[in-house]
Amino acid sequence: MRRFTTVLTVLLGIFPLTFGVRFLFDGPGAGAGYGITAAAGGFFVAKGIRDIVLGLNILALFALKQRRATGVLMAITTLVPIVDMITVLSHGGTVATALGVHGLTALVMLVDASLLLRERRTVEAVEAAQPVGAHS
Repeated sequence: MRRFTTVLTVLLGIFPLTFGVRFLFDGPGAGAGYGITAAAGGFFVAKGIRDIVLGLNILALFALKQRRATGVLMAITTLVPIVDMITVLSHGGTVATALGVHGLTALVMLVDASLLLRERRTVEAVEAAQPVGAHS
């Protein structure tokens, strides 16, 4: 299960990076994939940077082997796709996009967060955390 959680967490860190880059370089196309279109180009830049930063935060904590902290961040960050889902629904987007893209993303993120938070520390990590001379 740990390998599955590792792969899922890395993917959940990479996906926002790709979405963010797309919003920066192809705002109208990315907006359509998001579920709404926006007349103001500033929206695309803000959305792009937000997604890139969220992905980098997840990947940075995970790369530092802070699996529990990554789980906490993942749980908190689940608010983003939930609000995105509400935004799509309240701005004329389709229910299919709102639930199929944003709702599903929130669900997968919550599953990953719960898996990360439920992991037990390995024996090696516990032994490494003990002070020198405390080994029995």
